[in-house]
Amino acid sequence: MTLTEFSLIVGVIAIGMTYLMKKKSTHLLMSFLQNFLGVFFIVSGFVKAVDPLGTAYKMEEYFENFYYTFDESPMKAIAPIFTDMAEYAVIISVGMIIFEIILGVMLILGYKPKLTAWLFFLIMVIYTALTGFTYLNGYVPEGVNFFEFSKWGDFAESQMKVTDCGCFGDFIKISAFDTFMKNVVILFPALFFLFKSKWMHQLFSSKTRSIIVGASTLIFLVFSWSNYIWDIPVVDFRPFKVGVNIREQAKAEADAEAAVEIISYICTNKKTGEVVEIPYKQYLKEYKSYPREEWTFEQNKTEPSIPHTKISDFLIQDMDGEDFTDSILNDPGYAFMIVSKGLKKDISVEMMTVQDTTFIQDTIVQPDGSQAIVTKVGAIEPVEVEKEIYHFPEGFVKPFKEKIVPLAQAAKKAGVKTYMIIGMEDPEVAKSFAKEIGADFPIYMADNILLKTIVRSNPGTVLMHDGKILGKWHHRKLPMFDEIKAKLIR
Repeated sequence: MTLTEFSLIVGVIAIGMTYLMKKKSTHLLMSFLQNFLGVFFIVSGFVKAVDPLGTAYKMEEYFENFYYTFDESPMKAIAPIFTDMAEYAVIISVGMIIFEIILGVMLILGYKPKLTAWLFFLIMVIYTALTGFTYLNGYVPEGVNFFEFSKWGDFAESQMKVTDCGCFGDFIKISAFDTFMKNVVILFPALFFLFKSKWMHQLFSSKTRSIIVGASTLIFLVFSWSNYIWDIPVVDFRPFKVGVNIREQAKAEADAEAAVEIISYICTNKKTGEVVEIPYKQYLKEYKSYPREEWTFEQNKTEPSIPHTKISDFLIQDMDGEDFTDSILNDPGYAFMIVSKGLKKDISVEMMTVQDTTFIQDTIVQPDGSQAIVTKVGAIEPVEVEKEIYHFPEGFVKPFKEKIVPLAQAAKKAGVKTYMIIGMEDPEVAKSFAKEIGADFPIYMADNILLKTIVRSNPGTVLMHDGKILGKWHHRKLPMFDEIKAKLIR
């Protein structure tokens, strides 16, 4: 679904709502805008409430970008704030999601018009500034700080630090420019609400409106919690949903990318700024007229028939860096894939005594007159050295010991494999963790962002069969092996 299609659907719903409450309305345009933006905010908030961790991960990207932007500017003093905010990204995510949904409810109800108008205006100012910053980063070349305006260059999407605002979670993907313009447009009704709040319709009594707002807050707060604390998202909008064959989808995406054609070249003169778009076949004949010393080039291509997703980035390697992706995706049997985006750990340093051996090399003359170099032990002495000791929190280890390892042991008896994939980590940490939980299954590594996308649980469990995802579970909801076998393993 596109933003335009979504807006049209919301518009039709808002027209119907406005018609039904026309007797309550003193100003039809105001009522329509209340209903339209109310529904808009409720839906955009709801699809994020389905997956609050996804919004938290997006916020972490923003906070990281803000940190480096301000840390390299005269406003360096405020940079650490964003590091602190990143630590509470999940709490901020849930708070923002609930606020957005409840603001939509307040608009439709006409709850405390002046307060609602001010809150709506303030949130739109923040959203517009945020998405404007995201889009304008496309004009900031590599190595240039955002606040060095005189060094900005031509727009390039590759220069953007955050390419998707996450306004609709994974439900709808919107370009940075479209998101920014959407917010600019919504600023106009926000101002209308601010200056004409007395025109807002109000449904029900004041007490009833307060009860609805309070109840909605509680309901959606619990709903958000349920989608990451107690279980994985109730609706999966991500590419790694149950039923998807990763191997086949990755091949389809690769084939679609290979079929992309170059339509034209957009040539920009470095001195004059002149921009010329030349059809591809014509460019092949005239490229000598546009030397690279004088021109920059951008290819204008057709869109792939199947969009690129994180499935194309599904790359798994062992502790030695050897690629195991094909082995995993081409396995015709059943296998449990345990996913952990990061092993939670503390590190302490202990002194330990090791025997340090000193060797001596000497040259001796052989009986035949030739010379030979011999090595012998000079001395063996005890030496104190530092060794890192890894400690894994009990709360993190518990689901492995109580649920995942027993599942793997039961699966092994039934001939079903188990392997674990963790975020990029020191192999020694992985070995220490495997020993801690008593795991006898192999541990591989992959990109952290990929693992966050596969399952919203740390740890999470995925049942695979011949490259296809058959099931996904939060560690709190992981069934016993016999139950999984009865339902999914044939």
